[in-house]
Amino acid sequence: MTTDRVAKIGLVSISDRASGGVYADLGIPALRDWLGAALKSPFTVETRLVPDEQPQIERALVEIVDVAGCDLVLTTGGTGPAPRDVTPEATLAIAHKVMPGFGEQMRQVSLRFVPTAILSRQVGVIRGRALVLNLPGQPKAIRETLEGVRESDGRISVAGIFAAVPYCIDLIGGPYIETNDAVCKAFRPKSAQRPPTP
Repeated sequence: MTTDRVAKIGLVSISDRASGGVYADLGIPALRDWLGAALKSPFTVETRLVPDEQPQIERALVEIVDVAGCDLVLTTGGTGPAPRDVTPEATLAIAHKVMPGFGEQMRQVSLRFVPTAILSRQVGVIRGRALVLNLPGQPKAIRETLEGVRESDGRISVAGIFAAVPYCIDLIGGPYIETNDAVCKAFRPKSAQRPPTP
C-alpha cells in the first residue's frame, strides 16, 4: 500500500578518487539532474560519497535506508569486474530480497550501446521498505539505463529500469511517485493508478 508522503531518495556515489578529492564526483549531480527532470512528485535527497571499500559501502547503504529513511537508493560506480569494484557485493550483503530483473534490464539497455555491457554486475535489491539499485558510473550511461533506448523519433525501443520503479515502491509500502512522461513514463496496472496530478 502506498503512502502520500514525500519520497526520500538516497544517492550514493562510490569512487576512490572522487571520495579522496582527486576529482569532482559526477554521479550524484547526474542523478539529481535526471530525477529533477523525470519526477513530477516532490522528493528530497540524501547523498553519500564513499570509497570502493565494501564495509564502508555497506555502512552507507544501511544508514541511508535504516536511519535516513530513504524509499529509493541509487548507487553509481563500482560495478565492473576490477578487483576494487565491490558495490554489488556490498548491496547484496545488506539485502532482504534480490530483484534480478533490474540488473538484467540494465544490461539489455547498455548492450545497445557497448558490447562491454556484459561486464557490468549491477544488482537491484530490497532492504526493508526501500529499493536499492546499482547504476553505472558515467552520467550518459546513468541516463540511458534509467530512461531506456530512444530511437530518432523519440520512441523508447528498449525500456529503461525507472519505468518499473514507482510501482515497485508502491508494492513495498512507499510513497506514490509520478513521473514526467516526456522523460520516463512509469508503468502501473490500471488498478494501481491514481488520477494524474495537474
